Amino acid sequence: MKITTPAQMSHLEQQAYQEGHQEAVFMEEAGSGVGLIVHEFTERFGLEHQVILLCGKGNNAGDAYVAGVHLQLLDYHVHAYQLFPLSECSPLCQQNAQRFAQDGGLITEVRYGEEIPFPEDGVILDGIFGTGFRGPIEEPIKSFIASANNSGLPIIAIDIPSGLNGETGEATGEVIEASQTAFLGLPKLGFFIRDGWNKVGKLKHVDFGLPRELIEEFSSDVEMLSLDFLLPFLPKMIRNRNKYEAGYVVALSGSPGMPGAANLSSMAALRSGAGIVRLLFPEGMQAELTSSPWELIKTAYNPENEESVLSYLNSASSAFIGPGIGRLPKTRALLKEVLTKIRVPCVIDADALTIIAEDQLAIPEEAILTPHLGELHRLLSLETKQPLDLTFLKLCQEYVDNRNITLVVKGGPTFILKRGEPIYVNPVGDPGLATAGSGDVLTGLIAGLLAQKVSPHGAACLGVYLHGLAGEAAAEEQTSYCLTSSDLLDYFPEAFTFSMFNLT
Repeated sequence: MKITTPAQMSHLEQQAYQEGHQEAVFMEEAGSGVGLIVHEFTERFGLEHQVILLCGKGNNAGDAYVAGVHLQLLDYHVHAYQLFPLSECSPLCQQNAQRFAQDGGLITEVRYGEEIPFPEDGVILDGIFGTGFRGPIEEPIKSFIASANNSGLPIIAIDIPSGLNGETGEATGEVIEASQTAFLGLPKLGFFIRDGWNKVGKLKHVDFGLPRELIEEFSSDVEMLSLDFLLPFLPKMIRNRNKYEAGYVVALSGSPGMPGAANLSSMAALRSGAGIVRLLFPEGMQAELTSSPWELIKTAYNPENEESVLSYLNSASSAFIGPGIGRLPKTRALLKEVLTKIRVPCVIDADALTIIAEDQLAIPEEAILTPHLGELHRLLSLETKQPLDLTFLKLCQEYVDNRNITLVVKGGPTFILKRGEPIYVNPVGDPGLATAGSGDVLTGLIAGLLAQKVSPHGAACLGVYLHGLAGEAAAEEQTSYCLTSSDLLDYFPEAFTFSMFNLT
C-alpha cells in the first residue's frame, strides 16, 4: 500500500474533486468507516457502548460527527466535546454536527479552563486536528489532549493522532497517544518515522472512495507491506514434495557460551517450512548443544578449515551467518575467506555484521542483511546516532544500491530496502519483540523462506511480516512484558494461517 505525505494526499483528493467526486460523500464514507472501526474495537475488548468525540474545527471533526451518527444507530451513547466554537468550524463540520445533534447526540462546547469529564469506560474518538496540522499544540487544546491521554481510556485517532506531523513524524509537545489510528485512504509517512510509531498505535485502513486509478497513477518511494503484496511470495505447499524440495538451510551460528542464538535461528528455519537445517558450530561447544531440537543436524567445524565450511554452505539451498558466532580473530579470518565465495542465497546478521563493518569485508551480492540500528550505524560508518527519518533512509538506500543487497532495518517499525524497489515498511509487530533473540528468530525465518525458492526481497518482506504477526499473537497471550523469543516459535502457526485460503 502506497504511503503519502499530507500534501500528496491533499493533491489526490483535489484531483478526485475535479473529476466530479463530492467532498460530502467522501466524508460520509470516511465517518462510517471510522464508526465501524470503533465498534469492532469496542466489541473486541468488551467495552461499554460509550464514545467521547473530541472535535476540532476542520473536516477531521466532521468525520468524527459522521462516525457519531453511525455509532448511535448501533445503540452507542455518544457525547461530543466541541473544542472550538461551532461558528468557526468548516461548513461540513457544522453540517454534520447539526445532523448528529438532531439524531440525539449531545454536543458540549468546552471553554478555556474547563475540564472534560471522561467516563470510566468506553472509547475516545480523536477528531481534533487532521494531517494538515503543523507546529506545537497550544492551550487550551494542549490541556485537553493531556487529559485525554491521562484518562485511561483507549483513543482511536481519525487519520492521524492530533498534533503529530504527518510528513516528518515529529511530535512537538502534547500529542494524542492512540491505541489505533483509522487512516483515511492511504497511510501517511509521519506514522513510521521519528516519533510517529510511538503515537499511532495499530493502523486500521478506511477506504473513503478515493478512485483506484488515481492511487495507481500516484508514485510513492515508500510503501506499507500488505497481504495482497505478500501472498504471492508465500511458498506453495505441493502435496508430493520431499524434504530436499522443501529446502536445505545451512547455518553458520553459535560459539562457546552462545548456543541460544544458534538454536533459536535454526529452529525458526525449520518452522518456516524448510525441509532440512544443518547447524555448523565451532568445535568445543558440543555439550552446550545437547538440548538442541532433535530435528536439527549438528556439524562441528574447525574455523581454520575454510574449504570445508564453504563446501557445506554452498551445498545448501540457502544459508545464514552470524547469530551468536562471536568476534574472535579466528572467526573474523573465517568470514574474510568465505563471505565473497558464497554462491547460495544467504542472510547475514548479528556478530557477522559487526565484523563486516569493523574489518570492511565485502558482501555477497543478493545477500540479505538484517541489522538493528546500532549495527546499521556501524555499517554506514556513522559516528553519531541519526534519527530514523527520510534522510537516514536515503543513506541506507545508497548503501543498498552500491552493494546490490537487500537490507532489513530492524526496529519499530522495520524497513526493507532493495535496489530498484520502493522502501517497504512493516505495519505489524509488538513492543515485546524488543527482546534478546528476536532477531535470531527473524534470521532463521527468512533463511527458511529463501530455501523454498522465495526471492531475497520477497523472503525479507514476507519474513518480517510473519515475524511481526507472530509477535502480536504471542503478546496477546503472554503480554508485551512477558514475551520471549522462544515464544515466537510457538506462534509461527498463527502467523502462517493468514495464507490458508490461498492454498489450492
